Amino acid sequence: MNRFIALIVLTLMTISIMAACGQAKPEANTEQASAGANAGANGGADTESKDLTIYTALEDDQINAYLVTFKEKYPDTKLNIVRDSTGVITAKLLAEKDNPQADVVWGVAATSLLVLDQNEMLEGYSPAGVERIQPDFKDKNEPAHWVGIDAWETAFVVNKPELEKKNLPIPQSYEDLIKPEYKGLITMPNPSSSGTGFLTVSGLVQLKGQDGAWSYMDKLNDNIAMYVHSGSKPAKMAGTGEYPIGISFGYRGIEEQKNGSPVEVVFPKEGSGWDVEANALMKKATIKQTAKDFLDWAITDDAMKEYNKNYAILATKADTTVIPEGYSQDPVQQLIKNDFYEAAKNREAILAEWDKRYNAKSEPKTE
Repeated sequence: MNRFIALIVLTLMTISIMAACGQAKPEANTEQASAGANAGANGGADTESKDLTIYTALEDDQINAYLVTFKEKYPDTKLNIVRDSTGVITAKLLAEKDNPQADVVWGVAATSLLVLDQNEMLEGYSPAGVERIQPDFKDKNEPAHWVGIDAWETAFVVNKPELEKKNLPIPQSYEDLIKPEYKGLITMPNPSSSGTGFLTVSGLVQLKGQDGAWSYMDKLNDNIAMYVHSGSKPAKMAGTGEYPIGISFGYRGIEEQKNGSPVEVVFPKEGSGWDVEANALMKKATIKQTAKDFLDWAITDDAMKEYNKNYAILATKADTTVIPEGYSQDPVQQLIKNDFYEAAKNREAILAEWDKRYNAKSEPKTE
């Protein structure tokens, strides 16, 4: 754990230093910031609206369970949830830069939020209770431009009976996946549309370096049957046996197991690429108070308890945190060294190169 914390602290210190170079550090009342009392830099404040538009990449089957306690506390607030894969949400937000529609972003990859922040699209806001968030999981600016809730990581979801029919062992590592016997048996998320796809590709770049990663992915591409536009879909396809090996993420594979699919969840021996699910306030001419209320709620103990039912690594550290069934008892040790700033800075170039090399195997996009 100490190794992990040190690595991430260094990463986020780098982000903060880079951000500080471009602007003077604002004066802030720490107590007010901690209480969620930050005023929008654009000046406008709407204390009357009860209509809130939320863009999220959280899983469909998580959202309603997560929102129960918010709806109990704010029954008059109408929530307009726009849900899609991370890459789609990121592209949508960037396209709407000059006319933002979302009030808040909830559960979107921190690397994507860093891209938005580089485009000056996020409003600084430190939610009530932000001091409870571990330094590794939040922006160092004051007020914070993004605040994390949990982490998710690359995993292989493997249909054991289907591989047994073919007399094939269950792959345990990235290197196993490029063995010729797995040709045509693997699906993976397209990193342009899926956060899981991007954290996997970015993780390979950080594990192997640029040249090593592209050389590896050339070989992996030979074994890929199809790239899909969702981080969950490879796990679901493995569950049905359509394609027995899915590069996905831990939570979705474990859910497939719980739902009775004959799959095994494998965290690669080399370590998993990963990212933080995070929240942010969108920069708009008028900032709604209900948007700040939502971001306050999103890091409460009630919300964290719900996140913890699905994810083993939370943004808060508490004695009540549990390891969900199916995860290693020390999931942090599975995570690779990860530089979020570098991942965000190189995101566009990585995606362009990936599309040029491998997009021909992507499934058609649906409207």
